[in-house]
Amino acid sequence: MNIHLQHQVNQWLQQDPDPSTQAQLQTLLDNQDETALTTMFSGRLSFGTAGLRGIVGPGPMAMNRLVVRQTTAGLGAYLISQISYAATRGVIIGYDGRHDSYVFAHDAASVLTAMGITVRLTTQVAATPLVAFGVKHFNAAAGIVITASHNPPQYNGYKVYWENGAQIIPPHDSGIAARITQAATQAIPFMELSAAKAQDKLIWLKDDFYQTYRQGVQSASELQQHADPKGVSLAYTAMHGVGANMAEAVLHDAGFKQVYSVAAQREPDGDFPTVNFPNPEEKGAMDLVIAEAKKHQTMLACANDPDADRFAVAVRTAGNNYKMLTGDQVGVLLGEYLLTHAPAHQRLVGTTIVSSSLLSKVAQSLHASCYTTLTGFKWLMNIGINKCEADNQFLFAYEEALGYTVGSMVWDKDGLSALVAFAQLCAELTEKGQTVWDKLEQIYRQHGFHLNAQVSIALKPDTPNIGEHLRQYPPTTIADYAVLSCDDLSQSLRTFANGATAVIDLPKSDVLIYCLENGARVIVRPSGTEPKIKCYYEVVETMNVTDTWESAQQRAEQAMTLFISAHQASLPN
Repeated sequence: MNIHLQHQVNQWLQQDPDPSTQAQLQTLLDNQDETALTTMFSGRLSFGTAGLRGIVGPGPMAMNRLVVRQTTAGLGAYLISQISYAATRGVIIGYDGRHDSYVFAHDAASVLTAMGITVRLTTQVAATPLVAFGVKHFNAAAGIVITASHNPPQYNGYKVYWENGAQIIPPHDSGIAARITQAATQAIPFMELSAAKAQDKLIWLKDDFYQTYRQGVQSASELQQHADPKGVSLAYTAMHGVGANMAEAVLHDAGFKQVYSVAAQREPDGDFPTVNFPNPEEKGAMDLVIAEAKKHQTMLACANDPDADRFAVAVRTAGNNYKMLTGDQVGVLLGEYLLTHAPAHQRLVGTTIVSSSLLSKVAQSLHASCYTTLTGFKWLMNIGINKCEADNQFLFAYEEALGYTVGSMVWDKDGLSALVAFAQLCAELTEKGQTVWDKLEQIYRQHGFHLNAQVSIALKPDTPNIGEHLRQYPPTTIADYAVLSCDDLSQSLRTFANGATAVIDLPKSDVLIYCLENGARVIVRPSGTEPKIKCYYEVVETMNVTDTWESAQQRAEQAMTLFISAHQASLPN
C-alpha cells in the first residue's frame, strides 16, 4: 500500500474518538483496500456557505466525530479572531433527530468550551429555526445546528449562523475553512461537558428556551389573527423530524384546534422508515399526510421537513382531492396576505432569482418594495437585514424550494411560523367565503397566470462550455420570444436589446438571466464541477375575461412545453 496513504490513515486512527469509524478504517487497512482508502483520504469535506454536509462515515471526506471536532476548533478560532467578546457572548448549539446528531452536537460543545467559549446547548432535539432564533435572542457570537435537513438517512451536516442570526456568507465561509485546515494539523482541545458546566462554560437550554420561541411566534405582529380560526382544519406531518411538538403548540396557541398529526411520522426517527426521501418536494413524501387529511376531510395537508425549516402544503380541491401548492404559489399567497395587513413602515419583501417574478408584481401593486437575491436563504436574509430602514422594515421572504420567513424573529427560513401564517391566511379566506384556489385565481387575473419549471440537463463530457458559448453568441430570440435583456451575473452586468448596459447589484455568480417579451424568462446556471446545467423557466399568460383557471393553465403549459423544447434545442451539444 502507498506509504503516504498508510501514514495518513494511521494518523487519523490515532485521533478518531469514535470506535465505530475506527473499526471501519482498521478493517480497510487490514484488508489493504487501497481504492476505498484513497477515496476517503482524497481531500476534505469542504466547508462552504451551507457549512458541512455529507454522508456519515470514516475519514476526512465524510461526516464523523473527528471532522466535527476539527471543524469546531476552526470555527472557534475564527470567531475569537473576528468577533469582540466572542468567548463571553458564546455559541448556541442545537441538533436534529438523526442518529449521530446528539453526539456531534455534544462534541462541538466540548471543543468550544475547552477553547474558553461559552456554549448554550439544547437538552433535546430542536428545530433549526429555534437555533437561528437563539442567536438573536442571546446575542450570541454564532450558532451551530447539527442537521442534514431533508437529505437521506445516511447524511448529516453542520450549519453555522453568524452573529446577526443569518447563515454565513463570504468571506466568513472561506475564513472558517482556512482555520479548519489549520486546526486539522493540531491537537484538538476538548473538555467533558460535566467539567464545562462546573466552570460555568456550559448552559443547558431547557424547556423555557423552547417556550420563549413559542411565545415569540404567538406575540409576533405578523402572526396575529385576523379571522376566526375555527373554519380551518388540517392534517400535519413532521416527516420523522423534530417539528411536531412545536408545530402543534404554535397552531394551538393561534386557535387552530382541528389538527391531526400523522402518528407514524410524528416522532424523530433517523431511519425515516415511511418515506424514500424525507423531502416534501419528492414524489410520495406527502402520501401519509394526504391520507390523514382525506380521513378527516380537512382543508389542508401540511408538512415540515425533518428539521422544520421548510413548509409544504396540499389543499383540498372542489372534487375533494388534494393538490400540492408549489413553493412559488405559497410564497405569493403569503406575501400578498402579509402585505395587506402590514403597517406602512413594514413593507419589505424578498425573493430569489430562480423564484417566480410574481411576488415583485404583487408587491408593486400594494406599494411595497421587493428585492431579489441569489439562490439561498443566506442571501435572502443577509441582504434583507442590510436593506432594512426605519420606514421600510422587513416583512417576508421566500424561495421556491419551500422556504419562507415571516417577520424578523428568525433570520432564516422557518417552517413553523410559516405554517401558522398559512393557516391564518386560510382562516381569513374562509371567513370571506373563498378558497385558496379562488385567491390564487384572483392574483393570476390581476397579474397574469405565472407558470414556472426547472430542467436539469445532463451533458456529455465533450459538450462545449454552455456559459462560454452563450456569452460568445448571445441569443436575440429564444423560442420565438425576443430577448429584451440579459443579466450576466459573472460580470454584474445587464445588457439590453439596444446595446445599452446597466450594473446589477448582486454578488458575482456564473448565472445568465434572459428576460423575454410576453413576460417570459429563462435562467441558465452552468455547473462548474460536472457536465450539467440547470435551466429555470417562467411563462406568463394574460387571463382574459372568458378564461377559466383551467384554460389559462392549459395555455401556459403548452407555452412552457414549446419554450423548454426550443430553448434546449438551441443549446450546443
